[in-house]
Amino acid sequence: MGKRTSPKPSGTVAEERVRDDDRFSDYETETDESTVEVRHRLVGHDVSHNGLGNGAASGSERGPSGSAASGSRNDNDYEEGEEYEQLLDPNLPDEEAIELRRMDSGSLASFDDETGSKANEENSPYEEVRAAVRNYDEDVPCNTIRAWVIGLSLVFIGASVNTLFSLRQPSIGLGALIAQIIAWPLGRAWQRVVPERQIKIFGLKCDLNPGPFNIKEHSIIVVMASVSFSVAYATDIILAQLVFYKQNFGIIFQLVLTISTQSLGYGIAGMMRKFLVYPASMIWPGNLVAVALMNAMYEKHEAPDPSVIGGRMPRYRWFGIVTLFSAIYYFIPGFFAQCLSVFAFLTWMAPQNPIVNQLFGGNTGLSLIPITFDWTQIAGYVGSPLIPPWHAIANTTIGVVLFYIVITAFLHYTGAWYSQFLPMSDSSTYDNTGGTYNVSRILTAEFTLDEEAYKAYSPVFISTTFALSYGLSFAAITALIVYTYLHHRKAIWAQYRNSTNEKPDIHMKLMQKYKEAPSWWYLSLFAIVLALGFISVLAYPTNLTWWAFLLAVGISFVFSLPIGIIQAVTNHQIGLNVLTEFIYGYIQPGRPLALMLFKTYGYITMSQALSFVSDLKFGHYMKIPPRTMFMAQVVATTVSCFIQVGVLNFALGNIEGICDLTQPQRFTCPGGRVFFSASVIWGLIGPSRVFSPGQIYSGLLTFFALGAVAPIAFWFAARRWPRSPAKYLMAPLIFGGAGYIPPATPLNYLSWGFVGYVFQYLVKKYHFRWWSRLNYLTSAGLDLGLALGTLVIFFVFTLNDIEAPRWWGNEVVTTTMDYQGKAIQVVLPPGETFGPKTW
Repeated sequence: MGKRTSPKPSGTVAEERVRDDDRFSDYETETDESTVEVRHRLVGHDVSHNGLGNGAASGSERGPSGSAASGSRNDNDYEEGEEYEQLLDPNLPDEEAIELRRMDSGSLASFDDETGSKANEENSPYEEVRAAVRNYDEDVPCNTIRAWVIGLSLVFIGASVNTLFSLRQPSIGLGALIAQIIAWPLGRAWQRVVPERQIKIFGLKCDLNPGPFNIKEHSIIVVMASVSFSVAYATDIILAQLVFYKQNFGIIFQLVLTISTQSLGYGIAGMMRKFLVYPASMIWPGNLVAVALMNAMYEKHEAPDPSVIGGRMPRYRWFGIVTLFSAIYYFIPGFFAQCLSVFAFLTWMAPQNPIVNQLFGGNTGLSLIPITFDWTQIAGYVGSPLIPPWHAIANTTIGVVLFYIVITAFLHYTGAWYSQFLPMSDSSTYDNTGGTYNVSRILTAEFTLDEEAYKAYSPVFISTTFALSYGLSFAAITALIVYTYLHHRKAIWAQYRNSTNEKPDIHMKLMQKYKEAPSWWYLSLFAIVLALGFISVLAYPTNLTWWAFLLAVGISFVFSLPIGIIQAVTNHQIGLNVLTEFIYGYIQPGRPLALMLFKTYGYITMSQALSFVSDLKFGHYMKIPPRTMFMAQVVATTVSCFIQVGVLNFALGNIEGICDLTQPQRFTCPGGRVFFSASVIWGLIGPSRVFSPGQIYSGLLTFFALGAVAPIAFWFAARRWPRSPAKYLMAPLIFGGAGYIPPATPLNYLSWGFVGYVFQYLVKKYHFRWWSRLNYLTSAGLDLGLALGTLVIFFVFTLNDIEAPRWWGNEVVTTTMDYQGKAIQVVLPPGETFGPKTW
């Protein structure tokens, strides 16, 4: 992988022997085939306490790393607070384990003697961590000009691309994994091209080329990408304001709002380090894949594997080929033959038949024959199916089939919620004539609810899948709480008890050589950002009171620790979006913008705080100095806020027809549309007029009970029939795994599930050597190529008003009711209404 000097390992402590095999990654990592031989085997015992926690459900790019369970452990270990209990990857089947077998001494040439010897010294008490994280430190620089230039450059690219294409349906995005892969050749190129000399920046001497590009510089770049690539939740507030409410507070409000919502969580993260970062028991399994991949990228030798396709070439050449192929191929379904994107051929045969379009349409229908030849449709909403483990994919797919196909079809065709007058699947709101809900008719001049106008106009109606999605979100909340209690209560209690008094593990000992970022840094930043938050909600007519703003921040703070412990152990994060909507919708109804702000400060602050904590744990594993981590996170987050607001305003001013449902390049603003609809339902009209007893959608409240009962039923079934498939059922994923429907459709999830079955089950089971070597690079190449192809089409064709070729393959899709959003069974004549007589 190029010439590099051997850094001096430091800080190792030899107090206890651990197994040699535990030095190597055992799951979802790319491993040097010259070092270990990986094979699957079946284990004849069951582990009754094997829990379920999944990175896919939380939207994380870096999926969890897992290992087989040890049959020697039982629940008593957790009750006694055993420090060495194994925290299991819930997505790994009980019978399936991965055995890592050391090869003969001649095969170990890829590791230097010093590195190999570290495997026999003190290590983490947790097998998952031992498998992925090095138990030694390297004295190499990380706070370098190279890391900052490459990192901020990728921040600019990633934040721009992701913001632009968050407006697209389906959206595409670059994740931290993409940045991790791209940064390596960029760093190596810098190492070879940039001259070795010193320059002065603000009076400080800096090395322009500090030597070989190293793993810590690379890690800093990944952290910058991780905190900046995700599109700010506040951009949906801005979209809802500008596009749907026709309300514009100006660019300063947008910047202050975005920075405050994105950065308020830093103060909470700093206060939670003692509980969620320092203890060894806080594993944060979502980080282990990125750590293991990072370590694999810096092994000194990379032996070819002629036994697999693509195994003869370097892995980065394979990545480049896949990226190029993906970019070129996207021109076919994305420009020249758009019928291949949503291949709903039955709707082409009956373009004006509402039943056919409802059942087989891929835009607003159920897509009973889910065919697509477009990676955008497969990975656009859910992420690449080559990353989450098969059991997470399977549970999500079960939920889609059961709820969004079977139950949706039953409810829709039996007339539930007046569904015969409404689309089957979209994210818009409707009035009792079947037209789009005219919010301006029930708004006062202060943008609050005019109750008399509301009573004279119409109740709000939504599509069948939209209504069902709210019920499933209710069920997912209670299911996750009950499920976590059943499967993880003992482990979580043990971790909580140990988090403040357990002995430091090797990684904490190694980090003690670096100066900690003092707490006053985090508290000062929290105070500054809190002041910005007050400015955003009080200096403008948002209708959010000061005490409601503090209540939202308080909710985030109170829930950060318990939810953080659950996520650190199980890799599940319980979302607070529905909870915050419920709370504010009842305490101050009729204020849509205030509800959007309350939800963002109450939910995203917590979510951002735990995202920052996760990155701090990543830096902990990679031995990044805490003060450098602090600066990298804060600077990258702040810079990305300016970029995202700028790109959003550029897109709104330069893309013709943006946010229209029929926009040719699919820039339909799906996220902003859902956000707007939620603000109408929960904020303007209020949950009491929608979900309370006697209202149209009151039956959805029963999903709270359904979500609580389902995990118990699955738990008893798994204990009664321990070898049945019941032990793999994950109620939180079944209810909440398809959370992007709508605006996503079953086409997106079913095609995602099929590709996931091929790669994460069939290929992994029967061609494991290929999977372990090239699966993740293939995924990254497909994603990056799609993004590049889409960018070229946008900047070369769209901005220059160059239309796609006019021929049958591009025009047939636009003739269908599915594409037009008009697949409705009963269209009322002008003047007639449906629904209740009073509301």
